[in-house]
Amino acid sequence: MQNPRLLTRSICLYIDPQAVPADPDLRFAEAELQPRLLFEDDDLWETALKLKGQIGGADPSDRMYADALGGLLAHELLRLDGGVRSRRTYRGGLAGWQQTRVMEFMEGHLAQDISLSTLARLVRLSPYHFLRCFKTSFGEPPHRYWTRRRIERAMALMGNPRASVTDIALDVGYATTSAFSVAFRRITGQTPTDYRRELE
Repeated sequence: MQNPRLLTRSICLYIDPQAVPADPDLRFAEAELQPRLLFEDDDLWETALKLKGQIGGADPSDRMYADALGGLLAHELLRLDGGVRSRRTYRGGLAGWQQTRVMEFMEGHLAQDISLSTLARLVRLSPYHFLRCFKTSFGEPPHRYWTRRRIERAMALMGNPRASVTDIALDVGYATTSAFSVAFRRITGQTPTDYRRELE
């Protein structure tokens, strides 16, 4: 009889090989990954935990971040299996028209839950290449950029003393005031209430 000292933890994730934003050159959808049991890989586990943390999140950019983590998880699985390296390197960012189109779309849909694939289709790129080009052009990944823009919009709305913090949170796409407060504090370093007091 065995008495385990620690409870076993498990995470079950389903990755649609056709939808994951992995480098097309890696051909993740065609890969025949080897089954593994009782192995350790710190990078893979860290990515899986980040992905698990996004499930059921109240931040509107969680979906976009989860999409990006799915692509990273696909890469980690291929690496673990001795996968292929991409043959191409992409140094350039988005073209001017692509940047304009994405920024206008984001500004017009700040309160909505938009997928990475939707943004990539707007500029006729694969989600993988869109992620890389966006970060090159804007200096941060799309989910972080979108979160920052939401908080900047919220800061502008805070100038109206009749609008409650809850109303402002809903206006910029947050389902709960607590999720909004966490994001607001992460971006500005202060709570929405403290920020509003400084405006008075």
